[in-house]
Amino acid sequence: MKKVIYLIGIVLLMAGAAKAQDAKTQSGPEIKFEKVVHDYGDVPYNGNGECEFRFTNTGDEPLLVQKPKSSCGCTIPSWPNEPILPGESDVIKVTYRTNRAGNINKTVTVTSNARKNSTVVLRIKGRVLDQPTEVLPEKKNGFGNGSPVNNN
Repeated sequence: MKKVIYLIGIVLLMAGAAKAQDAKTQSGPEIKFEKVVHDYGDVPYNGNGECEFRFTNTGDEPLLVQKPKSSCGCTIPSWPNEPILPGESDVIKVTYRTNRAGNINKTVTVTSNARKNSTVVLRIKGRVLDQPTEVLPEKKNGFGNGSPVNNN
């Protein structure tokens, strides 16, 4: 009987220690983004290539965002340098240079001290339309603006 009580005591002690350890791993900062993909759709050549990715620290300790890394030099991220306190929100701003026509399919990798998802990949997509061609001034009478021809 003493062995059974002793065994039950050990099991309860181990279960309590495991639960305390589990509670320890549950604390820390957490990053939760409202969206991880931004679709620009069709963007005019040299148009607005800015977007924002809003996130919240859903954890119980301050969140620190490290320098995000973009997949190319045409995608420029900016981020908060100050710690994001529990329950607070902020944004990662991304600017895509729209001075080249074609499809947009770029990523920005955000690294933080979040306990679960310390690395989050944000994605931008869309298409930059072709550069508009210059319209020449309209010709007068279909002959252009040159000097008149003298047929004498």
